[in-house]
Amino acid sequence: MRLISIFFLVLVLFSCKKDEPEPQLEETLQSGVAVLCEGLFQQNNSSMSWVNFSTNAVTNSLFVAKTNRQLGDTGNDIQRYGGKVYIVVNISSTIEVMDASTFTSIKQIEMIDAGTAKQPRSIAFSGSNAYVTCFDGYVDVIDTASLTVVQRIPVGSNPEGLTVSTNKLYVSNSGGLNAPVMDSTVSVIDLATHTETQKIVVGKNPGGMITDLDGDVYVITRGDYGALPSRMVRIDAQNDAVVEQFSFDVSGVSAMNDKFLVTYYDYNSGQSSVGLFDPSTETLENPSYLDMSTVTTAYGVQYNPFRNRIYLMDAMNFTNTGYVREFDVSGNYIQSFHVGLNPSKAIFYE
Repeated sequence: MRLISIFFLVLVLFSCKKDEPEPQLEETLQSGVAVLCEGLFQQNNSSMSWVNFSTNAVTNSLFVAKTNRQLGDTGNDIQRYGGKVYIVVNISSTIEVMDASTFTSIKQIEMIDAGTAKQPRSIAFSGSNAYVTCFDGYVDVIDTASLTVVQRIPVGSNPEGLTVSTNKLYVSNSGGLNAPVMDSTVSVIDLATHTETQKIVVGKNPGGMITDLDGDVYVITRGDYGALPSRMVRIDAQNDAVVEQFSFDVSGVSAMNDKFLVTYYDYNSGQSSVGLFDPSTETLENPSYLDMSTVTTAYGVQYNPFRNRIYLMDAMNFTNTGYVREFDVSGNYIQSFHVGLNPSKAIFYE
């Protein structure tokens, strides 16, 4: 009789057991990383994850918990500027502006022109303005005080990446929606007049961009995802001309102090790599900088200057939730955090 009673007690306990609740979010975000998880195209399931470095606790509903609504379809970029965080949501054609400290919503900017979605892609900043590439062929200028679009600058076909160097904005025109006849140019915009001054031919299907400490601009030209490989080229910002094309495979680039972390994902083999590039010597110092034994699909990598650590976003197989992998600056794996679907970008807090 006693065994039967114990059996029924265990049965009741298991039947009443619920999923473990997520950790309670702190009122202000400190000592952690907010991760943008883009979700799946046209599934309206982009999300934000929060990793608390003090406790290693992960909350995968940061945006919903702070706003009581969903983020939208295909989160494409996130940047912190001043006291605000800007999240670019591509298919939903919105930019979410959040208070950087509390992550509460300040404004949702609708990126619609005459009833047509602009499909924003990436964001950069200079002075009192935010600059957003839009797939309809424009860069939108947003006043960071009023949070309104004050100007549209026509550029090339399906612009994606952008970066600022001195008084100029460089914009990669991908032409991605016109494949296989894609664009191959970078638009140069004078930030004083907000006009395009020229287009530089860099190579087929340009995407990500970055500026080094000397002001030169590096562009990833992604080729045709087949016979034409993905490469990186350097633009001399003094005369706005391509002066170097590098021979190694590269899909993305991000800054780590005065050097670059260069990522590559081979869609044919499914292999990922992260190398270390020195722009001062224009050399790939180490093509296998990170220990990739724990990584399935490198979808982005960023350096955290507050903790002197590297964080790699692992998309796994693109249909399951992903991980943020933490490494020291020597490339050694430390630990992982289980986050949302297709993590790609992050901002760090201290």
